Amino acid sequence: MWLLSILLICGAAGAQSSHQPDPISARLLAMYPANADARKEIASAVQDAAKQHKRVLVMFGATWCFDCFALDYRFHQANIQPLLEKNYVLVHVDIGQHDKNLELAKKYGTDVDGVPALAVLDSSGKLLYGQKSHPFSAARRIDPQLIVKFLETWKPAS
Repeated sequence: MWLLSILLICGAAGAQSSHQPDPISARLLAMYPANADARKEIASAVQDAAKQHKRVLVMFGATWCFDCFALDYRFHQANIQPLLEKNYVLVHVDIGQHDKNLELAKKYGTDVDGVPALAVLDSSGKLLYGQKSHPFSAARRIDPQLIVKFLETWKPAS
């Protein structure tokens, strides 16, 4: 009986911890919340970009996309984060299972067959760049200098 009690307690403790997402899943869920209104978030980012003389970087992705997490991780590395923060307002847009916000991807000329996929808007919301190919869809293996080059190319003029 004593052994059965211990097993039940351990099983219950294990069951409780299995409901907690791992850190990577938790970060992806935070990046792409299910209830987010992407149109409002982009509109807010455009307003912020206008006030701060920045561009808007729209990152289409999903919670199932490890490379979306990898690219966001790269964005926060010491050699990239200052460039990103100085020049861009970043917005994450969830494409779900390729069934959400597809009209926004189309509006911004971005092919989301391979994610993450990026679009760059100026501070008035005008599209400057919509990703047609998939250079970031293997973000976990990408040379960080390619990200720097991309951000340098599309940053606002000084």
